[in-house]
Amino acid sequence: MKLIESYVKLVENTLARQDLDHQPAELYEPISYILRLGGKRLRPALALAACELFEGQKEEALMPAIAVEVFHNFTLIHDDIMDAATVRRGKPTVHHKWNPNIAILSGDAMLVKAYQYLALMDADLLPAAMKVFSQTAIEVCEGQQYDMNFEDRLDVSEEEYIEMIRLKTSVLLGCALQLGAIVARTDARNAEAIYHFGIHIGIAFQIQDDILDAFGEPDKVGKKPGGDILQDKKTLLMIYALSQSPELQQLLGPSKEPNQKVKAVRDIFIRSGALDHARKTMDYHFKLAMDHLHKTEGRSDVKTELENFAHFLIKRDR
Repeated sequence: MKLIESYVKLVENTLARQDLDHQPAELYEPISYILRLGGKRLRPALALAACELFEGQKEEALMPAIAVEVFHNFTLIHDDIMDAATVRRGKPTVHHKWNPNIAILSGDAMLVKAYQYLALMDADLLPAAMKVFSQTAIEVCEGQQYDMNFEDRLDVSEEEYIEMIRLKTSVLLGCALQLGAIVARTDARNAEAIYHFGIHIGIAFQIQDDILDAFGEPDKVGKKPGGDILQDKKTLLMIYALSQSPELQQLLGPSKEPNQKVKAVRDIFIRSGALDHARKTMDYHFKLAMDHLHKTEGRSDVKTELENFAHFLIKRDR
């Protein structure tokens, strides 16, 4: 995936050049910290790929791509606070390294910075880009709220879960791709097709992420497995297992033996067929993503790269 790797490298180099050495240090140091923790840089890479897919110049899509990455990391700071997470990418979370108040304010500043980066694109394209970006931002917040609402419910349906991850995860992938399409000035049909490619690959990506949270290897995923299980998160695994194995309800709630709880719940995920069901659902959305990608008209080399990249996302082990 040489093209994607080149996009990621360009994004990394651009982020490294951003001047965030401002005062007060307590506001800006957490921003530098989380942006330098690494990460896959999937979203900005997709923005650059979409731009080149439709014969645009990737350099012109660079600032919108950075805007998406800064926004994404803003959401991670706030998500970690809400989830009481202590580790992100193998390092202390921002609120754990500093404190929740600093993390909240630094996250707010990142949201503003994201819009500042977006505003650096060509002025005639900005209204369309702003519309897409703002709609995405509010949808991500809606998805996070649904996710929190589900914590206190045992009757969450699969349809509700898919809609939640569409909002919380997929729309930002779709947004990144659509911003690249806007910069390339392609037609509405191409822009819509590449957006829906992002939506469905995002759903497949999140289901794989949920599987890795439960079954991944700690040294590869960068965190101890079972975090979602300990929080009783209504992932597709949990929703399906609850519908097939009512005894799972007895394991929900705080546990004095967290390791035993994780093992017991994972065993039920396997016995109930939840793991197989999650994988089949992931494959279904992957196929839909490929269908939308194949509807686009653009550079064949970039389209092949995006297809290979999509395969990598759902086959990854980290």
